[in-house]
Amino acid sequence: MADGGIEIEKIEMLDPESEFLASNRESGNEWELFKENVRPLKRGRKVEILNDALKAQTDNQLKKSLFEQRRRLIQAIDEYEGDDPLQPWLECIKWVQEAFPPGGDFSGLVVIYEQCVRTFWHSDRYKDDLRYLKVWLEYAENCADAEVIFSFLDANEIGKTHSQYYITYALLMESKNKVKAANELLNLGISRNAQPTEKLNDAFRKFLARSMRRPPKAPEEDSAEKRLPTRSFGTVLAKGENRLQTSESSGLLKKNVKLDRGRVPLSIYKEDSDSLDQSEVSKKDVNSWHTLGPRAERNKENSAIPSKWTSYKVRQRPVPRIGGAAATSACIEIFVDEECEETHRMNAEGAKSSTLQPRQGEEQELKKETELLRRQPLHNFPLNSLPR
Repeated sequence: MADGGIEIEKIEMLDPESEFLASNRESGNEWELFKENVRPLKRGRKVEILNDALKAQTDNQLKKSLFEQRRRLIQAIDEYEGDDPLQPWLECIKWVQEAFPPGGDFSGLVVIYEQCVRTFWHSDRYKDDLRYLKVWLEYAENCADAEVIFSFLDANEIGKTHSQYYITYALLMESKNKVKAANELLNLGISRNAQPTEKLNDAFRKFLARSMRRPPKAPEEDSAEKRLPTRSFGTVLAKGENRLQTSESSGLLKKNVKLDRGRVPLSIYKEDSDSLDQSEVSKKDVNSWHTLGPRAERNKENSAIPSKWTSYKVRQRPVPRIGGAAATSACIEIFVDEECEETHRMNAEGAKSSTLQPRQGEEQELKKETELLRRQPLHNFPLNSLPR
């Protein structure tokens, strides 16, 4: 009995790695194989759910079941008859984030974000709902220019009672080096008493600390930036603006010339005439032209008789042939890994059946729609709702 008690203690004292090896589980290492493709979430991820989702990277049957589950969740949104129509959208978004860890265009997450915010943008019930605001902010993170999203939220009075709106907007402006605009946004949130106030005040203190560490701008550079016209690539300046920019650049050039005049000039090396070789001097004296000579001597470069230069053949080195005609038909043997060959064979067999993978046309349409929404996040919104 004593020996049995000792064995029980050994089993209980196993570390997690030994316990995993002793359990003889066949799965569980998908996280180690695909962790570089997993998109992080603020709320974190569960390893068990993550491993099941990552199996779809190599299992076509599981991949098909994920797409089918996503269709059922979207269908449940249309069939919902409860008191909170936003809740099924949130459940669908959370499930897609967990089921498609890499994210990407084929997950359809950006399209679901856009459809969710477009469904409730005109509803007064959700304008001050923090859950609805978070969907907008997550949608903005997936867009090329999130400033368009915040302009829309400002024009339609969405999320202005929450401090998260002002903090995220100010961080965006700060990332674009618009420090003054970020300062105004944080002060605006404090004046409107956005909740929670402690979070907003803490973000404002951190912003001030970062601003103090920024190198100050020179007053001349600051005034020059205000005077010069702003332009983007491919635009054409007007005549007055072009003249102003030319005068500014010429003024800077004159300033640099004045600074250069005060510097010590570079000394240029000059070769002494006495150090020249006597033979070169004698050659110059011999070959110097005292007279131009007759016309026939001056035109001697045109007196050569042309001849056929293609008649000369360049000698070729003989190349030894090994094996004769048999050597030309020989090919280099390419090494193929047996494990990779087996994986490609299984994927090819799975691709033969159309029922084991989602429709290719649907994936391509989803990818095109996602790319369009990344560039133009308000593409499907009515014109009267857009900021002016």
